Amino acid sequence: MPKVSPELLSILRCPVTGSPLVQEGDELVSTDAAADGEKLRYTIEDGIPLLLPPELLAAANTATSGQHDSKA
Repeated sequence: MPKVSPELLSILRCPVTGSPLVQEGDELVSTDAAADGEKLRYTIEDGIPLLLPPELLAAANTATSGQHDSKA
């Protein structure tokens, strides 16, 4: 499990709620709930937190998977 340093965690904020983040396993979790009442979760890949809101993360994953299928 990649551990995010305490120094980095002290400055990171949830991009949706603006609340501090805490690490739970392989994810960072917002300390305040979003408008729907759920706390937002962000994955950590190769030690780098992916702090994209859920709707943008889904769009980014779709866009990058399609870019590698064809050559110009």
